[in-house]
Parts: sequence; C-alpha cells; structure tokens
Amino acid sequence: MFRELTDFKGLWTLTRYIAQRNAPDAELRGSATMRPDAHGLIYHEVGLLTVGDSPPVQAERRYLWRDGGNGAIEVLFEDGRAFHRIDPANLNDTHWCDPDTYDVTYDFKTWPNWSSTWRVRGPRKDYDMVTRYSFAGATKPHKGPHRPIAPYHTGRMH
Repeated sequence: MFRELTDFKGLWTLTRYIAQRNAPDAELRGSATMRPDAHGLIYHEVGLLTVGDSPPVQAERRYLWRDGGNGAIEVLFEDGRAFHRIDPANLNDTHWCDPDTYDVTYDFKTWPNWSSTWRVRGPRKDYDMVTRYSFAGATKPHKGPHRPIAPYHTGRMH
C-alpha cells in the first residue's frame, strides 16, 4: 500500500481493458508519468488505444493528483475540477457526471503494482474498465514486494 502521494512519483507502465456492453471492446497499452508540480503531482498518460478491429490510435490524458489529507489523494481533472478521491480507508469512490455514474475501486494489495476498476453507467454508457499499473522507474516508491501483475485479460469481462 502506498504511504503518501509522493510514492506515485515516477514512470508507470499501464494496460487497460474496456469491456463495453453496446460497442466493441477496447484496449490501451502505454505509460503514465507522475511528476511533481507546486501542488502535488501531474499524472500524464499516453498510449495506443485499440477499439475492436480498428487500427490503434494515440491516446493521452492528464490529471492533477493532490494531497487530500489523512493519507488520501484528491484526483482532479486537468482544469482543476474535482474528479474522485483515493482514500486508503475506503478504496471505492463515485463520480457523477450528469447523466452518467462512474464508480471506481482501487487495489494496492501488490504494491507497487496496483489497479483501478471503473464501472460506468448512463443512458449511452455501459462499460467496465480495468487499468493495471506497474512501476517502471525514475523515482522508486517505498519498499514493498515487487511481483509481476497477472496476465492481462483480453477476453470479454462480465
């Protein structure tokens, strides 16, 4: 388990699988860099996204990670709007984006490998998304076992 926000500083490999109920499944493979700024960390994700049988396209995303007090992390959109919270005391959170609901669960049992699982539901959205992170270098997180993550799931999730 992480101890503080700065434990995430560095380069992470990521794999993401998106199981969509009404559209082709998708997969993203890439990396996330978490670098310090004056208020916490900037999360910058890049990778190749493949949707169904379509050719892969470059994908990119940024978030702001901030100290939320008592070991928690506030995750903000790049423009500073609140997104969700990572709280070691409760690794589940919900983000409402009218009319859609985004439920997330974090798993840090094999730190510094970790994952986020999103369940997204709304009138036009219905998918589950699992992202697995593995520390790749730069600034080493605090000591902990470094075990390989489970093989990446490429079948349809239920």
